Amino acid sequence: MVELPGDKSISHRYAILAALAKGRSEIENYSPAADCGSTLECLERLGAEVKRRAGNGRSQVAVTGVGLEGWRRPRRTLDAGNSGTTLRLLAGLLAGQTFDSTITGDASLRRRPMRRVIDPLALMGARMEAREGNFAPLKIQGTALRPIHYVLPVASAQVKSAVLLAGLLAEGETSVEEPVRTRDHTELALAEFGATVRRAGYSVSVVGRTPLVARRLSVPGDLSSAVFFLAAALILPESQLVIHQVGLNPTRAAVLDVLSGWGAPLKVGSVRSEAGELVGDVSVRHAPLSGGILSGGQIAQLIDELPMLAALGPYTEQGVEIRDASELRVKESDRIAVLAENLRRMGARVEERPDGLRVEGRAAGAPHGADIDPHGDHRMAMAFAVAALGAQGPTRIRGAECAAVSYPEFFAVLDRLVKR
Repeated sequence: MVELPGDKSISHRYAILAALAKGRSEIENYSPAADCGSTLECLERLGAEVKRRAGNGRSQVAVTGVGLEGWRRPRRTLDAGNSGTTLRLLAGLLAGQTFDSTITGDASLRRRPMRRVIDPLALMGARMEAREGNFAPLKIQGTALRPIHYVLPVASAQVKSAVLLAGLLAEGETSVEEPVRTRDHTELALAEFGATVRRAGYSVSVVGRTPLVARRLSVPGDLSSAVFFLAAALILPESQLVIHQVGLNPTRAAVLDVLSGWGAPLKVGSVRSEAGELVGDVSVRHAPLSGGILSGGQIAQLIDELPMLAALGPYTEQGVEIRDASELRVKESDRIAVLAENLRRMGARVEERPDGLRVEGRAAGAPHGADIDPHGDHRMAMAFAVAALGAQGPTRIRGAECAAVSYPEFFAVLDRLVKR
């Protein structure tokens, strides 16, 4: 059995909303990921009090918030590190402050596009200046925001969240309409902290200027991290694994449906609701996988799990084909190119396409060990570490420490499970 660190997406959102509430919020099982640490550091610079402690093997964070109007001008540039979630979500809130600020990130984050957030926030009255009009650092001139109804041109939970959070500071009701459902952690967390949230079909709205209330919350285990261990069990013969207290939010659990559809003998049990989030146990045992095509509306709900699903391709009967996923090219790395490059190094047959790739299945031959370059991308490092478990010969992953961005203990946990 394995218990996972707290879900990254939920951890970010709980901490940010706690910093906007008045009073002390306590967050148990807060993610130890470097990305979530970047969020806490930014919140401290904005005037929230943050206390970190460990207990019962689970990270705990207490955030004393200062209210919707209590943030103060940071003395220096805010640093989001490698975290696109930190930068994009805070951009929405910084836009509505009474002070100016600048937020940036590491070299990788400074290459990721920000226009998709800047444009809707500009419709709300935000004043932002970006490098080359599209890249961090973002220089933000705080101003009064107005509510809007924004139709997302491309499904993105981060953009939706940035607009909804900005809507907290606007007078009136701000709404976002999605082409397909994306992860809804922001909406659920807003409601838990006392905001007025409404949903109708693919549209979600928040009523601005409603005071938030401090909460005591527990973050479910990270399902995106769980996928690596599920995949490891499916690759290694005679494996069995139970993952305890993992998040099962329906907008995130599509990956379980995919694996089940490919033949994985998954079982879900002990399901319950905590702060609006579904939590439960997932068990799996080794079994052959069929593989298949991932496309269309599936992509937004699988975006973090696609690297591992693609890396499973050589271990499936039909192979794995990913379509409509051009978003992968602007993540922490160009994930389509990095997947194709490293799968080929392992001997897989791969066809790279503008919006995805096709990875041939078992008939193309068994993978072999190789020298892997994850290009500093945490999900690439973890996906290929798992893929290497079924390869013939040793595999070396350069710069594997980048996994700490999302899961500092990943390699230690994987090693323990494999040696059992």
